[in-house]
Amino acid sequence: MEYIKCLKPGLLTTIQDLGRQSYQSFGVSACGAMDPLSLKLANIIVGNPQDYAALEITLLGPEILFKGEGVIAITGADLSPTLNEKELPMWRAVHVHEGDILKFAKARTGCRSYLAILGGILVPEVMGSKSTFLRGNYGGIEGRALQKNDRIPIGPIHHSWIKKVKNRGIADSVIRNIFHKDAVRFVWGPHDRAFKEEAKELFIESVYQITNQSDRMGYRLEGEALLHKKSADILSEFVAPGTIQVPANGKPILLMADCQMSGGYTKIGMVIGVDLPLVAQKKPGDFIKFQPVSIEQAQEEWKKQMKWLSILSKNNTH
Repeated sequence: MEYIKCLKPGLLTTIQDLGRQSYQSFGVSACGAMDPLSLKLANIIVGNPQDYAALEITLLGPEILFKGEGVIAITGADLSPTLNEKELPMWRAVHVHEGDILKFAKARTGCRSYLAILGGILVPEVMGSKSTFLRGNYGGIEGRALQKNDRIPIGPIHHSWIKKVKNRGIADSVIRNIFHKDAVRFVWGPHDRAFKEEAKELFIESVYQITNQSDRMGYRLEGEALLHKKSADILSEFVAPGTIQVPANGKPILLMADCQMSGGYTKIGMVIGVDLPLVAQKKPGDFIKFQPVSIEQAQEEWKKQMKWLSILSKNNTH
């Protein structure tokens, strides 16, 4: 495939990979895919390395024209994708041809879809990543979301690869097991002792709603206010995606992919890595219930996921 052309941009469509993990110590936001697991799985399905850049599509999808033959996979949210007006299966490798048109309609489930293309997206790297950082205006295409008539070049492939990835996919039962969970797990700390015990009990007993004041930087949550023993303020220190900050008003803020690298609010907990994709697929108006787990359990869940991805990737090479 030579390139894809954006006929309609959708609500918010950006180029994302796994982000700028190596530059956080310099104050650079990691950014990258909000749901890194869906991005990895999309790449595995089409035969790309897991960290290749793909399109992150938010709620209202774009209209895309394919210039050349290739293979695509769509994972994450079900935004009713169609190819040439016919329903397109998700979590499956799909063969596309010159002139094919991909469209999206209503959101059936989730918030963000990921479109991976065999060969990957060819845009310049900025600080080791192709991810778009909207607040910094860099990465992706000029640091912005896709616009009408954008042409995005695709990496070269061998024609034999197309046949090898045909009919690849992830079983529905596996997807349900990963994404359809009742609670978002977190570990306490580092400032949980700054809260009254009643506040900690309230936090795990309550259900919080994602407000409209939410974006790729973080989710503001509406629900029971959490009372501090003294002050909500601390000396600014490192934060990362998954951090649950609680400012003076007691309403939690859950930091996401584009978050800053330091913050001065108390942190009651941290969402575990394997559950961040669950949060990324929630949209304003959706609810979150938090469930505490131990650090050891969080580490075991991460190891299990990494092992599973490694096996899946090795079984789906060219």
